[in-house]
Amino acid sequence: MKEVIIDALIDSIKLLPFLLIAFLLIELFEHKFNKKNKEKLSKSNKFGPVLGSILGIIPQCGFSVMATNLYATRIITLGTLISVYLSTSDEMIPILIAEKAPLDLMIKILAIKLLIGIVCGIFIDLLIKRKTKEDYHICEEEHCNCDDEHFFKAALKHTFNIFIFILICTLIINMIMEYGGNNLLNKILLKHNIFAPFLTSLIGLIPNCAASVVLTELYLNNAITFAALISGLLTGAGIGILVLFKTNKNKKENVQILLTIYLIGSLIGLLMELFI
Repeated sequence: MKEVIIDALIDSIKLLPFLLIAFLLIELFEHKFNKKNKEKLSKSNKFGPVLGSILGIIPQCGFSVMATNLYATRIITLGTLISVYLSTSDEMIPILIAEKAPLDLMIKILAIKLLIGIVCGIFIDLLIKRKTKEDYHICEEEHCNCDDEHFFKAALKHTFNIFIFILICTLIINMIMEYGGNNLLNKILLKHNIFAPFLTSLIGLIPNCAASVVLTELYLNNAITFAALISGLLTGAGIGILVLFKTNKNKKENVQILLTIYLIGSLIGLLMELFI
């Protein structure tokens, strides 16, 4: 139990810089930007999916958390958020390095996730023209009464609130994975099952680094196919999905985003199983 608590604390602390940066940007956007500057920023969002995918492939899920908070206040587009989620590599790279996996394997996985993130993000932004919610204000939504405070102090307050939420959820998930969760995942995956991508995509949605660790280890042990691995890694946005349901008040939209990520991961994996 002690190790579970320590791991949860360490995983949550790693996200603090990303949370603080995100909330600083949000506070600056809400309090310091005039309408003209906001319009300019919105126009530059057409390049968002490209930048989002590039940042997402950096190990750890910090950028998915940052992107989630920025999307909740509509600073970035839906396509950018999706691109970050799809390209997020979480703990996959550290595990491959620790297991001395071939460099070309790492490059191949990152290249696939990067390409899919960019393509899907751009397509979603072209398909869905979601208007910015001009009246959205994070302080009003959180009822924190920090409108009149200095933007840095307000950002610290929001960072602390989300940090506590992440810590509690991470602790619960770590306990589940520690006491039987990992063994269950090992048993239910079948290498030669053509529908394995649908299952690994579901596992990837677990809002914890354990999902990417388990999937990577299973692939390295020849327990799942490369296609099934890619499916799980595409949906593995780490703690980002959990933060989405906390910060974005439109629950219906959150479910739609979750299903979009799942379907993309599953279908990409299925196509790879059939044609590659």
